[in-house]
Amino acid sequence: MNSPFPKSTSVPGQGHLVAKLLPEGISGLETFTYQYPLKLISPSRPSEDESVLIFLLSYGGGLVAGDKVNLKVEVRAKAKLTIVTQGHTKVFTSTSPDIVTRQDMHVHIASEGALCLLPDPVQPFAGSVYEQTQIFRLEEDASICLLDWVTRGRTARGENWSFVRWVGRNEIWTIPAAQEDGKTDSRERLLVRDAVILDSNRSHPELAKLRDSMHGVGIVGTLLLRGPLMKSLGDFFLAEFAALPRLGARDFRSDAAKQAAALAQATPREKWRAERLVMENNSKLLWSAANVRGCVVVKFGAPEVEDGRLWIGSMLQEEGSISHHFGDHALMCVR
Repeated sequence: MNSPFPKSTSVPGQGHLVAKLLPEGISGLETFTYQYPLKLISPSRPSEDESVLIFLLSYGGGLVAGDKVNLKVEVRAKAKLTIVTQGHTKVFTSTSPDIVTRQDMHVHIASEGALCLLPDPVQPFAGSVYEQTQIFRLEEDASICLLDWVTRGRTARGENWSFVRWVGRNEIWTIPAAQEDGKTDSRERLLVRDAVILDSNRSHPELAKLRDSMHGVGIVGTLLLRGPLMKSLGDFFLAEFAALPRLGARDFRSDAAKQAAALAQATPREKWRAERLVMENNSKLLWSAANVRGCVVVKFGAPEVEDGRLWIGSMLQEEGSISHHFGDHALMCVR
């Protein structure tokens, strides 16, 4: 017997988000759909926050081997969207290297729109195989803040970069704005293509395992910033990186008294910087920042996950742009 109902067009793992600017001057959702194993939650938020908040989750707290998630995100003109998570994105063990767990995200941000994507780090379990692709297309004056980071696994179970493969790729493109007739110019320009490949079968030939090539680092991350709303934050990272002590510029003759006297006359930002440098040194955290075709690319790594979280959180809180434009909830995963 033929069913009288039309066939379902839903696809497992598919999701679609559309954020738009409401008449009240705050952002809301025009489209909000998802299918298992993807799960999206849009909680209520303080009325003063202009950005709409979305939690990106998965059923069961993680992605099972072979799961595929494909999320399409659209941010309309002048709208603001914040995407966070409720914990580490766990990637469970794969029974075969050929069974790949995938997450893909395709994002379009219209003119003067903004997206803040600050999730918890991905935590791949031993034996897992994971690939992630995130492509962002920005119209003129659109802004994005993207954090992408991965840990070495479950340290309580002795995991130390024990997965089979982890591949992450982020691309930021600039595209012309839509014309009045609805058509768009097909010309696009690639600004940044950032790819990280951690493969246990492609480690350095002189090193026995992937963990050896990581040299004690327990978390690695990339922060990408682009657009007018992120200019202040990008300049902040570039300035702080330029202010890092260089081997040829340090005064090794300065005694404790001189350092204390200099700190007493320092500005609040200089005092914060001095404390941060001590933290970076004690935690053995390393980082860099560079301007690539108008995008600020920040790379960092630390032996412990919490040290990396504390560092990136303190940097974002000190500068203040994220809280100002997206609300304090945007920083919940990096505090």
